[in-house]
Amino acid sequence: MNIDRALLPGAGDLAARRGPLSGVVVLDITRVVAGPYCAMLLADLGATVIKVENPSDPDYARTFPPFAGDNRKSAFFTQYNRNKKGITLDLKSEEGRSLLRALVAKADVLIENFRPGTMEKLGVGYEELCKANPALVYTAISGFGRTGPNSSRPAYDNTGQAAGGLWSMNGYADQPPVRVGTIIGDLAASLYAALGTVAALREAERTGKGQVVDVSQQDSVLSLTENAVVRYTLEQDVATPLGNDHPFVRPYGQFACKDGHVFFGGYTDKFWRISCEIFGTPELASDPEIDTMEKRFDQGVYERRILPILDGWFMGHTKAELEEMAGDRVPLTAVKTIAEVVEDPHIAARDMIVDVPVDDRMVRMFGNPVKLSALGLPEMGPAPDVGADNAEIFRALLGLDDDEVERLRAAGAL
Repeated sequence: MNIDRALLPGAGDLAARRGPLSGVVVLDITRVVAGPYCAMLLADLGATVIKVENPSDPDYARTFPPFAGDNRKSAFFTQYNRNKKGITLDLKSEEGRSLLRALVAKADVLIENFRPGTMEKLGVGYEELCKANPALVYTAISGFGRTGPNSSRPAYDNTGQAAGGLWSMNGYADQPPVRVGTIIGDLAASLYAALGTVAALREAERTGKGQVVDVSQQDSVLSLTENAVVRYTLEQDVATPLGNDHPFVRPYGQFACKDGHVFFGGYTDKFWRISCEIFGTPELASDPEIDTMEKRFDQGVYERRILPILDGWFMGHTKAELEEMAGDRVPLTAVKTIAEVVEDPHIAARDMIVDVPVDDRMVRMFGNPVKLSALGLPEMGPAPDVGADNAEIFRALLGLDDDEVERLRAAGAL
């Protein structure tokens, strides 16, 4: 790379970020979550991430609640765009496209989440951009991927959940299927894209050649369906909603207690025996009707014998009491609300709730689950305002002075 790192924007700020990706320059041409989250993960790990937005049509996630500070900035937006710099480019203008090509020549990675073909129509697809930088890692996230008969279809998170099969499996057997209660299609695609980007970067370092990282929401969701595919391909068994049950082990699910619910997974013979001891019924471990995993899984036996036993164990205790009783001996966990998770001492010990500046406030939001022993807690900087770093970025990477930046802004390229 031919970048003078000392000239990177905010030398001593993002230019000096610690982490294994320090020095990697990422152009983030994405919006909402499927893409911004991928780029945020790279930023958390030390990359210099430059968020590129259309000056007249910036990322509309900026309008998503909740808001913080006197200027009502979106904490949702910040959660997925922290630690980035921000510039504007109008890729429908020739000067805007020319500037992107020039930036690509100075970058390592470009991430986009347009519908496949959009960047090509603008004249800045991979085949064009790799002329400016043969080592470019071009990460593309879309609903259905860059190949296949459905590649040009529009998509949202729910599209991925529906098309990937997960939606059809979620919910209760006697009710219509239910979407997973978070944007799992967007998040999964972003996680796979981050992994693919790092792998392609490693290959580019080794060979000097970049490539396209093609990640589909449908593909990503499909990979999360556990045993559903092999159940179908081997036995023609189509997965359907099971509620809190499991297809082949019991007891393994959600159970009521005095002040809410717990997850209990004491289905193995070992954990069943320990559980019987913990709850003062050691004789049940050798009861000939329920003394093996196979017997306890039988639907009739489970409903007639096991469920009443679990009610007797759990209903007289609170979630906290049950967790204390189980300790590190059996898998029993409170089904926690988000409030309980945020205040969980273990979560705090893992640095999974971090303070990030949003306007004039520090807002607590989720941290990075990747813990590197040599890195420590990543720095947490704010999300950029629209085009906030135009002057710095274009001066540092392209050598443009303030007058030229202003001319480009007035011409509509920025």
